[in-house]
Amino acid sequence: MMRDSISKKSTCKLLPNQRIVGRWQKNPYRIIKELGYGATGTVYLAEGQSGLVALKIASDSMSITSEVNVMRQFSKVQGPSLGPSFYEADDYVCKEGVFPFYTMEYIKGEPFLPFLRDKGAEWLGILVVQLLGDLHHLHKAGWVFGDLKPENLLVTKKPFRVRWLDVGGMTKQGRGIKEYTEFFDRGYWGVGNRKAEPSYDLFSVCMLFLNRAYPSRFEKDNDVGPAKLLMKFKEKKLIAPYESIFRKGIEGKYHHAQEMKKDLVDLLQHTSFSVKGNARGNNSNNSLKKRGARNKKSRKEKRFIGFFETMFVASFLLIIYILYLFGQTM
Repeated sequence: MMRDSISKKSTCKLLPNQRIVGRWQKNPYRIIKELGYGATGTVYLAEGQSGLVALKIASDSMSITSEVNVMRQFSKVQGPSLGPSFYEADDYVCKEGVFPFYTMEYIKGEPFLPFLRDKGAEWLGILVVQLLGDLHHLHKAGWVFGDLKPENLLVTKKPFRVRWLDVGGMTKQGRGIKEYTEFFDRGYWGVGNRKAEPSYDLFSVCMLFLNRAYPSRFEKDNDVGPAKLLMKFKEKKLIAPYESIFRKGIEGKYHHAQEMKKDLVDLLQHTSFSVKGNARGNNSNNSLKKRGARNKKSRKEKRFIGFFETMFVASFLLIIYILYLFGQTM
């Protein structure tokens, strides 16, 4: 089993401002900082001759070769860019040995959960709609994401868009999932196996909702299964509007990403979300209350202003959502 607690000792440690040169392509790179590490290696932000890149280095050439092959498959998948573009693969030779690495597009964005932290619950649904569209294209090409979790997702701006990062868990459909994180793994929760199929990813998507409400996550106990997860879900009002989607997902009733996406779009169109949880909305409400106290506004006036502000924010978010869905069809 591969989990988050993978030791960095299995990879080559690179330092800021360290320069490395590929053994075969002879392209130089300057290391800027570490971006993250996982089961198959460490990813660094580096500067190459053509600009910034993400450089992943490991000690196992087989794992690097496997990931490179997966990334090359992206170019064959119709639809939006599913993950970072692949640039080149090479070896780095140093006194500690020979370490395979590859470079890919550096995606600048905000991590998935921090992006959602000060936004209303509707934003989670909007991003998941787009994620499900991307998963549909991936599944049609015969692949499963596998290790789907917030750490492997970034939200870019102009426009807002979810992008995928680490492809180490990508698995051909029909095979066993090769890399996973327990909280997002249906096998861990006793609600399914670890066979690479669309429903495996869709379970992980459902767990994104729970992770939004439980940023620190939680572990299983003697009580596992859909009932346990549903109980934890119902304890959080923030994600309550998504209960019907969550229930069907963890029970394995969605077989295709498009099914889940359709239900989620319908839910977003017919659900009135509270602006509570949106930092701008909260600040505006607090400001209105203070001004109301100072000016001794009547209770009727306060209700009117509060209602007007809520409708304005809701309308603004609805316009963003419609424009976003329109962009997804282009």
